[in-house]
Amino acid sequence: MIKMHIYMHIGQLSRNCSFSMKNGGGRTSRIRRRKLLTSSESRGGTGRGLMSKTSLREGQMIISLPESCLLTTDTVLRSYLGAYIAKWQPPPSPVLALCAFLVSEKHAGDRSPWKPYLEILPKAYTCPVCLEPEVVNLLPKPLKAKAREQRTHVQEFVSSSRDFFSSLQPLFSEAVESIFSYSALLWAWCTVNTRAVYRKRAPRQCFSAEPDTCALAPFLDLLNHSPDAQVKAAFNEETRCYEIRTAVSCGKHKEVLICYGPHDNHRLLLEYGFVSIRNPHACVYVSKDILVKYLPSTDKWMNQKISILEDHDFIENLTFGWDGPSWRLLTALKLLCLEAEELTCWKKVLIGEIISDTNEKTSLDIAQKICHYFIKESKAVLQKISHMKDEEVALINQLTLVETLWTEELKILQASAETLTSLQTAFT
Repeated sequence: MIKMHIYMHIGQLSRNCSFSMKNGGGRTSRIRRRKLLTSSESRGGTGRGLMSKTSLREGQMIISLPESCLLTTDTVLRSYLGAYIAKWQPPPSPVLALCAFLVSEKHAGDRSPWKPYLEILPKAYTCPVCLEPEVVNLLPKPLKAKAREQRTHVQEFVSSSRDFFSSLQPLFSEAVESIFSYSALLWAWCTVNTRAVYRKRAPRQCFSAEPDTCALAPFLDLLNHSPDAQVKAAFNEETRCYEIRTAVSCGKHKEVLICYGPHDNHRLLLEYGFVSIRNPHACVYVSKDILVKYLPSTDKWMNQKISILEDHDFIENLTFGWDGPSWRLLTALKLLCLEAEELTCWKKVLIGEIISDTNEKTSLDIAQKICHYFIKESKAVLQKISHMKDEEVALINQLTLVETLWTEELKILQASAETLTSLQTAFT
């Protein structure tokens, strides 16, 4: 373990924290809505973190990072790339400008003033777009679909930008195709997507109409994630600094943690490349095909019931959580379990009214069957991953990440099954 105190001063950078990092450590992060936690239990696996050297009061400044330290589209426009961006048609997106700058500066090596920051960035990321296809195939179905959409988006982003990169050839002695390779651009895209803080800029003609809201903030990457953390973070227009303040007090020698928002593990893995253990926002999604899997195939009103759910936005975001099936999931099942003579009561179901004990019991029984289906699926996938870890040594890190996701989902499902069993006893 390498451990050092932060004594350098980045503008008004707080001197009240120390920094520790294991060799080769790294993590992905984005600060959108940041919060702070006063315990260090979430540190495992992150490799590095920020620890308070003194006790921190509620509302106390942790970090104040001057605007000049932020890497934004303004930084890019002031650089050697500015003239090329200004004349390129159609205008490139703000994200493309940031990615081009990151790749260019990384290629510059020792000549880049951003070298210290670039060197602490991960060499590779673990977002689904970076995972091998056989690992992506192991993801839960809803996440697998989003992972493939992410891969398609990045591939289109790179391919549609080739002409712009070609226009930069006068800046380099090597062929731009070798500098702005797919792997280099994937790294840059993941850097922006996982690590940027929110810093909105007014639209400019030299950029496309996409929102210009991303800024890379050196040093803030040292802060690790916890879903329970509480801080206030934003760009202060008066001080022209990106500031992070505690929302609760923090004891001496405690790790300072932040939260990216109330995201489930699918979102965290998709956007940031990690899974949060005991994440209170984690859940297991139930798709429409699974929703009707254990309902009578002879129900001639089923299509009409599905249409009602779709028309009233009750066919998506149906989940199992740590405290059992969500209200939305049970409500959807109650409607689907209505007898023909009860179907006229569907509006009452959607506002939470009880139709009959039979309807309540049937919906709970179906929820339990769905839950056990997912438990069986989770155990099967975990067993498959275990075998693959023995055979695919090169993929062990990626497989372990997906294994963690499924392990957390299995725990959630087992907790939900216990809750459902307790609810079912009221009707026995």
